[in-house]
Amino acid sequence: MAAVSQLPRGLCGVVFRHDAVADRERLGRAVARVCRQRRLALSVAEPRLAWCLRAGVHLRGGRGPKPWRFATASAHGAAQLVRARRAGAVLTFLSPVYATASHPGASGLGVLRWARCASRVRGPVAALGGLNGQSVRRLPWPRCPAIGAIAALVA
Repeated sequence: MAAVSQLPRGLCGVVFRHDAVADRERLGRAVARVCRQRRLALSVAEPRLAWCLRAGVHLRGGRGPKPWRFATASAHGAAQLVRARRAGAVLTFLSPVYATASHPGASGLGVLRWARCASRVRGPVAALGGLNGQSVRRLPWPRCPAIGAIAALVA
């Protein structure tokens, strides 16, 4: 909640996953309230909860229902990236760019492979995974118009 409340007004969004949280719906409502107040986009990785919160849907691996508002998606390679775009995702997070604690043991795509995958689809592709103040500078702008962060926001 602290990270969400400090995001720049009107310039960011939140992908709400939080599968392991006991009272996920209550937390989701609190996040949605802050997102509305700060004019942040909200995408939820569970369609029923997305509907209740009047949020977009987050498609994991590019799979899921057709969005009723908008959709974001996660992708871990070119095939999932293409699937996400075909499913209607307006923004897909291609990850991990670099090795990251959220994917233990997985090597990152690296900047060149990330750029090759991202170039296979039209529309924005966000970088996610192992990003910090230094690593973000190596991303291929303008091919990468957005980034996602997890640990960098709560560190």
